[in-house]
Amino acid sequence: MQPDTFEHPDNPARFMREALAQARLAWEAGEVPVGAVLVLDGEIVGQGFNQPISARDPSAHAEIMALRDAGRRLGNYRLPGSTLYVTLEPCAMCSGAIMHARVERVVFGAHDPKTGAVGSVVNLFAEVRLNHHATVEGGVLAEECGTMLSAFFASRRGKAKTGEAS
Repeated sequence: MQPDTFEHPDNPARFMREALAQARLAWEAGEVPVGAVLVLDGEIVGQGFNQPISARDPSAHAEIMALRDAGRRLGNYRLPGSTLYVTLEPCAMCSGAIMHARVERVVFGAHDPKTGAVGSVVNLFAEVRLNHHATVEGGVLAEECGTMLSAFFASRRGKAKTGEAS
């Protein structure tokens, strides 16, 4: 039997659940619930959740926070051989950061039909003129990831209708 932290490419659900736990932290902080973890050699080396509102930083997306965390922990801005698990398809900004960090693989949950840059709107990793191409797998625990986002926005709309502060 494999150790619990072993990252098997055919069973990424364990690490997506860790990303979902990060997304719950975002929700609790009043942020859009997106979470991410970066895995290297079967171990989580970086984690993060959306916090652009609280950090007053438009770049503080979950993916960026996980990359920053991993960079600090590993002492390097390059993260070759790593896999990023994120609950929502990365946007163009995050995809660019993923490329620059040399992340090997991206696994995401829910597709983002409005800003997804890994296939829904554009696919930056398929752009041959760019110098780094991560492999991508989408739809892992997609229902759970999408449900969390839908529930968050429904909650926000409900508060807006009743006049509560969000």
